[in-house]
Amino acid sequence: MPTISQLLEEKTAQAIAAVTGAAAPALVQPTANPQFGDYQANGVMAAAKARKMNPRTLAQQILAQLDPTTIPATWDIAGPGFINFRLDPVWLGRTIAAIAADERLGIDSVSQAETIVVDFSAPNIAKPMHVGHIRSTIIGDALSRVLRFLGHRVITDNHVGDWGTQFGMMIVGYRTLLNREAFADDPLAEMERIYKAVQAQGKADPAVAAQAREELAKLQKGDPENTALWHEFMAVSRQAFDRVYARLHVGFDHWLGESFYNPMLPGVVQTLQTKGLARLSEGAICVFYEDDPELNGTPFIVQKQDGAFLYATTDLATIQYRVDTFHADRIIYVVDSRQQLHFKQLFAAARRWGYAPQLEHVGFGTILGEDGRPIKTREGEPIKLAALLDEAEERARAIARDKNPSLSEDELAAIAHVVGIGAVKYADLMQNRLADYRFSWDKMLALEGNTAPYLQYVYARIRSIFRRGELEDWQPTLGMDVYLRAPEELDLAKQMIRFGDALLEVERTNKPNILAGYLYDLATKFNLFYQAHSVLKAEEEARSTRLLLCHLTARYIHKGLELLGIETLEAM
Repeated sequence: MPTISQLLEEKTAQAIAAVTGAAAPALVQPTANPQFGDYQANGVMAAAKARKMNPRTLAQQILAQLDPTTIPATWDIAGPGFINFRLDPVWLGRTIAAIAADERLGIDSVSQAETIVVDFSAPNIAKPMHVGHIRSTIIGDALSRVLRFLGHRVITDNHVGDWGTQFGMMIVGYRTLLNREAFADDPLAEMERIYKAVQAQGKADPAVAAQAREELAKLQKGDPENTALWHEFMAVSRQAFDRVYARLHVGFDHWLGESFYNPMLPGVVQTLQTKGLARLSEGAICVFYEDDPELNGTPFIVQKQDGAFLYATTDLATIQYRVDTFHADRIIYVVDSRQQLHFKQLFAAARRWGYAPQLEHVGFGTILGEDGRPIKTREGEPIKLAALLDEAEERARAIARDKNPSLSEDELAAIAHVVGIGAVKYADLMQNRLADYRFSWDKMLALEGNTAPYLQYVYARIRSIFRRGELEDWQPTLGMDVYLRAPEELDLAKQMIRFGDALLEVERTNKPNILAGYLYDLATKFNLFYQAHSVLKAEEEARSTRLLLCHLTARYIHKGLELLGIETLEAM
């Protein structure tokens, strides 16, 4: 079924066109203040301005065109020309009864499904994942889940950094500095140590730097020993990454790293030159943007003077592959906002080349400590992601043990995992991704406020209602009568039917915080309803309606958190 916003938008836009003779958007959105109704159409103002009409007069003419038999609401004019809609409670009751019988909670698959590649996480091989990887990983995963649920064909790709100059240093370090016991115990930490050591040596001693370049050149030419070491670095890195991804419940369809595209790079540069899109400049081959005021003056280098290729070349080959092989309609890159210029140049070059899917850079800000500075260890190093998750689970375990000392160790471990990992994820996803945010353990693990534990607690509280009433298997009956009489019942039902609009807005903006905000508002409205009205002790007519409201709230919270990659618990 269409969302209520889509229905009101469609009918109001038709009325505007009937009066003005021209198509114009109705711009329907929920009202900021419920006293003015449930939804408001703002498009009349712009339509009146374009025709030099009095907006209130135009609004009156538009109202005359609205058909009450096709719109489940009453309406009136507010201010200079806003149209306010108030939903019909009877229609609302029938609608949530129908939603309750639908596995997809009333959400239709999109009419025009697209093939969407989502590129996210992308750690570097031979280096531990750190806190800086978490935003890309969980934002990308949440977007992928929402887009799949809406009916798109989503292809997730972990474009790992598995090729480049660091491997020459790694090979030198492996042969000269490796601690075998440390490598067996924690291979990524040991590889990071020897990489830093060789990097420092190379800065002090040109001979070490030259040796690293020589080993890299041998690797790039296919030297068997260096290639075997590279495969070993890849294998132990993948194992370590998979352990972190398993804890986060994140998976990928492909792991096509930079090395996968290496054989294609000479052809990419040659094609760009042949088409006149790239040219030689001071020994390097570059794409220039003389016709683009924003990018002019910043060349996009695709091959250096020494013949080496760059990220730009690899990223162009990646777009070519994703369009030619996956037939991508959209490609979404979840990469921090500092890479904004690179992606503007990349997308402009790809379009000139003739590869023109919808290309989107989903940027995000930085995680800050409570002091307002980028979050790091006391030694000034990036916090390892595994260590962050360990601390999240340990803190959640301590809170659960304090609240319920009778829990077994297995029960504590299960709660700690779901609550701790969920808290870390939600604390990030509830933010506007473009903004920096301050990381606070106390806030993210709180059982009150806009947190994952709060939403998980509301879900568990609802499930406890059904257990107390010995109604664990309760299901709404098809076509059941629903009576929404109390203001809190109406408010809760109205929030429920905004789920589809929230998901479509996530798709449009690539902002998971819209879904998080929807869930927080839903949980808050449920608590207001539950505090005002009994459920199990209500008279039968009200009881069945209230059980339905509880049942649906739990389903919406469960599905919404699932789309954010967060688990729920039946009891907390």
